[in-house]
Amino acid sequence: MKLYEGFTPAQLIERKNALELKFEGYKNKNFNLDMSRGKPCVEQLNLSNDIYRQALNFDFISENGVDCRNYGIVDGLPEMKRIFAQILDVTEDEVILGDSSSLSLMYGVIEKAFNHGLLNSVPWSKFDRVKFLCPSPGYDRHFAICELFGIEMITVPMKDDGPDMDMIEKLAAEDEEIKGIWCTPIYSNPTGITYSDEVVKRFANMKTKAKDFTIFWDAAYIVHHLYEEGDRLLNILSECKKAGNPDRVFIFASTAKISFPGAGVAAMACSVENAKYMKKLISIQTIGPNKINHLLHARFFKDINGVMAHMKKHAEILRPKFEMVLNVLEKNLGGLNIAEWTRPRGGYFISLNVPEGCAGEVVAKAQEAGVKFTSAGATYPYGRDPRDRNIRIAPTFPPINELEQAIEVLCTCIELVAINKVLKSEA
Repeated sequence: MKLYEGFTPAQLIERKNALELKFEGYKNKNFNLDMSRGKPCVEQLNLSNDIYRQALNFDFISENGVDCRNYGIVDGLPEMKRIFAQILDVTEDEVILGDSSSLSLMYGVIEKAFNHGLLNSVPWSKFDRVKFLCPSPGYDRHFAICELFGIEMITVPMKDDGPDMDMIEKLAAEDEEIKGIWCTPIYSNPTGITYSDEVVKRFANMKTKAKDFTIFWDAAYIVHHLYEEGDRLLNILSECKKAGNPDRVFIFASTAKISFPGAGVAAMACSVENAKYMKKLISIQTIGPNKINHLLHARFFKDINGVMAHMKKHAEILRPKFEMVLNVLEKNLGGLNIAEWTRPRGGYFISLNVPEGCAGEVVAKAQEAGVKFTSAGATYPYGRDPRDRNIRIAPTFPPINELEQAIEVLCTCIELVAINKVLKSEA
């Protein structure tokens, strides 16, 4: 559709003049609003404060008699492994726990793949080149790991039900240097898309030239539903087993956005054979994670039912923020043919597409008015959006009144950039 279809040049100029006055008014308010990262807000963090009140009981003995103040148990405390096994629908012997960051576990698997090789495979450092498939828009920190290790990234477009599987299957089947893929399969960062059953099954069954092709399955938002009827994600590990590829996938999750990002528990799930191999390597790296934190989390949540009840409280805080953002976008931009956005049912982000070639200018203009968004292009490998149109909105952290102001500013900036584009093209 044509931008501002039905508007005359005179109407566009009149609209532009009004928007410029509005923009100057925003600048005069000296906003300092940061929308750049998807962080929990204070109200969300407060939901988990009682985790650490338990420490006052000075009872650090686990259910099987382990003194959690001491060394040992390199793969994590059993009662917390049990909770993650329930969350991820795997067995406890398929789970390895870490400290607070699942990103650290992802980094660790990449590092081990380069230095030692994955299960029954050659170290990736022996190859002249290593490549990864990167569904985009995606998570910038996944891409940053690839850049650090010198992994060549291949952008794969996202569809409504997940990444372009035709492209993924073709590339992976032809090129031995393609060693893996990054996936955020449920409430994807930033689109909010959940992979369909068909996509999950195709991942499990596809032919790959590299025998050690690995799916990095970042289930960061697996329990982060905004509504009672949350999205359902097919179990990738189970499907890989059925397909005869049990060692193909590593699943990652954490309590970062369940309890505390700075003091949560991270988990990795994989086949039993992969878990044994990784545990052997990890046992050289560390004597064990923070078992006291594992114990306190396990006592606080108790089981999957405790986790889900807790996540409903998160949803009650976040749902009004997401709905407000969507309402402001529709009120200001609906029917103008200058932007489109996702309507996620969970997760932490809304993905916004503006006219091609405009995202960088929109983000810069918003910052000029005191509102900081994630850099345009950050959701693509190397920070380069080939169409320069995607902007990630992170509604979770700001108070709702500040969030509303930020989205109003964003809408004004989008309109100004779009109108200038149209007027320039018609000049």
